[in-house]
Amino acid sequence: MTVTLWAPWRMQYIAGPKSDGCILCGKAKEGADAKNLILARGSFTYVLLNIYPYNLGHLMIAPYRHVDSLGKLSPEERSEMMLWASTSERALREAFHAEGFNIGVNIGKVAGAGIDDHVHMHVVPRWGGDTNFMPVLGETKVIPEHLEETYAKLLPYYRES
Repeated sequence: MTVTLWAPWRMQYIAGPKSDGCILCGKAKEGADAKNLILARGSFTYVLLNIYPYNLGHLMIAPYRHVDSLGKLSPEERSEMMLWASTSERALREAFHAEGFNIGVNIGKVAGAGIDDHVHMHVVPRWGGDTNFMPVLGETKVIPEHLEETYAKLLPYYRES
């Protein structure tokens, strides 16, 4: 059986210009938060939607400083990352009725880090039954909502904090 999935928003990334530098540093400096799906900025870190989400509402929390491990973060950076993780958990529970979470950091390529030279935390909301035949058999993820819609739903929760 052949399955065809239509995802026209991916063409913008595929055909768009590629950056030579760190994508997390670039997004933070660009000043186009809505375009870059940045939900909130703190003094040391910021929160953004992952453009390659595991699930609806998959967020990342990154420091502004370009460091490759937790040990190189300042106490203020580590503390602010945890505050954003807590805010993100609440926002995702309220906005999408998330039932659980995977929250963590992949350090190094061998640990699964897609961006291995700029440490960042993932906040992945989970629901009972959210693993179905698509990722298991088809190696395909289905995200039921466009990223811009998810961004618009989550943004008010970060403006409150």
